[in-house]
Amino acid sequence: MNTFRIGGDLPVHRLGFGAMRLTDWGPPKDLPAAVAVARRAVELGVTLIDTADAYALGANEELLAQALHPYPRGLVIATKAGQSRPGRGRWKPLGRPEYLIQQAELSLRRLRLERIELFQLHRVDPQVPFADQIGALKQLRDEGKIRHIGLSEVGVAQIEEARRTVPIAGVQNRYNLTDRRHEDVLDHCEAAGIAFIPWEPVANGTHAATEGPLAQVAKEVGGTPVQVALAWLLARSPVMLPIPGTGSAAHLEENMAAARIELTREQFSRLDAVGREPRHAGPAR
Repeated sequence: MNTFRIGGDLPVHRLGFGAMRLTDWGPPKDLPAAVAVARRAVELGVTLIDTADAYALGANEELLAQALHPYPRGLVIATKAGQSRPGRGRWKPLGRPEYLIQQAELSLRRLRLERIELFQLHRVDPQVPFADQIGALKQLRDEGKIRHIGLSEVGVAQIEEARRTVPIAGVQNRYNLTDRRHEDVLDHCEAAGIAFIPWEPVANGTHAATEGPLAQVAKEVGGTPVQVALAWLLARSPVMLPIPGTGSAAHLEENMAAARIELTREQFSRLDAVGREPRHAGPAR
């Protein structure tokens, strides 16, 4: 697996793991199975795991600590704050500075860390001045509680506004082969050397269809449609760090095998043409 240095000094393998699906609304229904998947991800070479304080109301972070602490050398657990969960299936941005600082402290405790290597603003809260939200993250960074700052679901103007206050090391926006609305953000991140971490990189599983362009290329390369979708992302930009998520060990192994697939220029171009039609937005996360 080739690597990318987040913030210029934090090397990770470019194909990571999204931990959200290891838990439900609360703790996992099958704790041993969830722990096994997290551990298997590390065995397969994952060095970037993405979670958030809002995933299972903190239980997701606790699960990762239970499964993986003490963490192997080089493993980065990235987490997020700024997205609250007022009810099952409901998400609400909450970016008051005191809340972001409180949640970072709780994440440190749940993850059993002294410093979070990548801490991301989960959503921009439209009810709070953006400068105040970035200021809270800067305070955490200045205090040594986080190393690098990331943003999620932002546009180019917001990235640049934030960078006038503090370096931005990562951007996590929804992006996949058939949802390319953030193409300009990806291009901006590539030019600036900022990690681009696409969530829902396989379109919530819809890229697993057994017919269509993805399936055709999969036959040509001896892989699966999901693996081809991930391989396309990795080929799309050197700053791309997909984080496919699953609660299944079998699906995890399928996803990670995508790092071994190499697309020809013709195959990449053929797939690239698939995602040019506008698509409807998926659910927030």
